[in-house]
Order: sequence, then structure tokens, then C-alpha cells
Amino acid sequence: MIGVTTAIIQDKRVQRKDGTYAIKLRVTYNREQKYYPINVALTPEEWEKTLSQKPRNEAKENRIFFNKIEQKAIDIIKELHPFSFQQFEKKFNQKTDRSKDVLSHLEAYKEQLAKDGRSGTADSYKCAFNSITKFIKTKNRKKLQFADVTPEWLSSYEKWMLSSGKSMTTTGIYLRSLRTIMNIGIEEGIISHEFYPFGKRKYQIPAGRNIKKAVTIADIKKIVNYTTKTDAEARAKDLWLFSYLCNGANVKDIARLQYRNIDNSKITFIRAKTERTTKQDQKPVLVVLLPEIKAIIDRWGEKPISPETFVFGILEKDDTPERELAKVRQATKTINKYMKRIGEELEFDLTLTTYTARHSFATVLKRSGAPTEFISESLGHKDLRTTENYLDSFEDNVKESFQRQLLNFD
Repeated sequence: MIGVTTAIIQDKRVQRKDGTYAIKLRVTYNREQKYYPINVALTPEEWEKTLSQKPRNEAKENRIFFNKIEQKAIDIIKELHPFSFQQFEKKFNQKTDRSKDVLSHLEAYKEQLAKDGRSGTADSYKCAFNSITKFIKTKNRKKLQFADVTPEWLSSYEKWMLSSGKSMTTTGIYLRSLRTIMNIGIEEGIISHEFYPFGKRKYQIPAGRNIKKAVTIADIKKIVNYTTKTDAEARAKDLWLFSYLCNGANVKDIARLQYRNIDNSKITFIRAKTERTTKQDQKPVLVVLLPEIKAIIDRWGEKPISPETFVFGILEKDDTPERELAKVRQATKTINKYMKRIGEELEFDLTLTTYTARHSFATVLKRSGAPTEFISESLGHKDLRTTENYLDSFEDNVKESFQRQLLNFD
């Protein structure tokens, strides 16, 4: 409504014992201002981080939450004719319903993912649903209300997962799925940010152990020179190298590759993993068409009947999302089976997988001196922190050579 303005501000009139100040919604109408608490308090430094051009981590989460609060206020104001603070306060302070069931929301979200053709992600949410369902049964519960998901509950679930033999990585994946549902709960007004259990000073999702995922350039040379025993092994090796040479493209991207993505000098494609989540800012991955890449296409590529022909014949035009997922998984399984054998023959100290190809692309480039920004762009990442997670540690002999420079007086 014209004449009514909103803002999220830090109220510095009263400082709390922990050095924080309340963050409030300010509504101005006819030069009168009223302030509404939103159950968040920050230090001046934390507030400045939230206001920065590119906030990160918890500051980014706070910015998103504040934007949602302000948008909620704006939506309410638009409905009020005429505007009055009394009517605004009545609608803005409506109580949330934290008794709603988390699992029903999780299942509905899973089904929506499947309808959107995101079968792999839907499958991950299904696993999270089954795991959480099994956990609450150990507590003699059939439902999980939003109010139940507290930092203490999350810690209890984490301990149960680890005691059941699940890895820290798997635990983190399931908890991130649950976090998404809790965020949806906030958006739908089921819970308020006050009861949000994730974040600093609350519960933080564990990260998996940083195990070795990449091979060295010397190992790549051994793979290239390895003499395969069968056509199946040769195809698996070539597709693995294709992934490595094509900016670490995953099997789904390779399977989806069509001849229209290839010209005389380059391959261009949108990562399947990000095509739905970054529709407004899709950055294509660009790969220089090296002779070695072209040779792999010539050896194993389908006849280019049309620009829409899939290069490697893994997929067919009429495949459903479920069928596509099954074919990509089978192709990945086949490549991994033969690459594991090749790695064992070459006596590598890690198991070769398609995942190794992607990490090796990033790590070999980093060790060659390529800037992280270039690697990030090549991988199709939007966030440098994601890229940094791909970059493996340097070999011990490289560390030693750097360390010796500390006493190199020549």
C-alpha cells in the first residue's frame, strides 16, 4: 500500500547481556513507526555481515530469513484497505502450527521432486524418510511434529545413525534433507525462526571425513597407458577419461550429451545437477575439444543421425525420468566395476570411480597452478567453497619440498 514502508533493522536501544541487539521489523505509516520483534538477536559484527553484498554461512541464512519476514509484512500490507497498525499486528502475529507432521511434508516434497523429473534427488529424500521413520519408531512414535525437531533431537538422531553403522556422510545427507523441510516449514508459517534448530549455537550438520578422492597426474598417465583386456573394459576406461578430460563431467551429463552440444572446437552443456536449481543464472560448462576427447567420441559414439542424437547411446529420446535414472546408474556401476579392476592392477591406494575422475580433474589443475576461480568455472560451480571441497591435499613429497623452503637460505 502506498505510504507504508518496511525495513529490517537492528534495534540498538537495548543491549543484551551477550552483547547482541534485537533484530526487528520496522513499519512506517504517516510518519509513525512501530517495531516488531522477530526473535533474532545479533552482535553488531554479525549484523554487518548480514548486510554485506555477499553474505556467507549463517549471515546468508539470516539474510534469507529477514527477506522472508519483510516479504510477509509487505503481503499483509497489500491486503489491508485501509491500513491500520492494529489490523497489521493481528495478521503478522498469528500463531504458527508447530504440531504439523514433518514426515508428511517430507513425503510430499519427495513426490514433487519425482514429478519434476528429479528422480535421483527424490530417491535420496526417500532414503531420508525411511531412516527418520525407523528412528522415531525406536522412540515408540509414529509421527514427527515440527516442534519435536530440536537441536537435542537432531543430536540424538545423529548418534543413532552412527551407532547403526551409517557413515558421517550419509548422516549429513539425510539431515540436509530434513533441514530443507524445516525451511519449508518456516516459509509456510508452520514454525517461526525462533524454533529453527539448525545453525550456529544450535545444531550443525556433520561433514564427512575428507578422504582422498583424487589421483595424481602420474597416475593419470598410468591409466592412459594401461592396456585393456576387453572391449567393455576399454569403453569403461575411455568414458572415465572422457569425464576427466571434460571438466569432470558426471555420468548423467555424459549420458545426456547430444551432438548439438559439440562443434569443431568445443563441447558446451548445462550440468543436469544445476539446470533446475539455477534457472535464472545458468552457466554452461565449456570444454575445449581436445584430440583425445574427439578420439573417444569416434571410438564409442553413435552415428550422428540428427543433432539430438545422444553421443554415447546410453539414453534414448523417449526415456522417462525413472528410466533415465536407472540407465545412468547402470552405466556408472559398469564404469566403476572396470575402473576398480584397473586401479587394482595398477596398485593404486584408492578405488577408482567416476567420482575420482571429477575430483582428479580439479586437483590436477590446482596442482598445475590453475586459479581456483578457473577451476570453479570449469566445474560449473557457483560457489568457490564448493570447488575448494573438491581440491585434494598435495602429495607428501610436494609438502616436503615446500617445507624445506623454510630453511632454504641460498
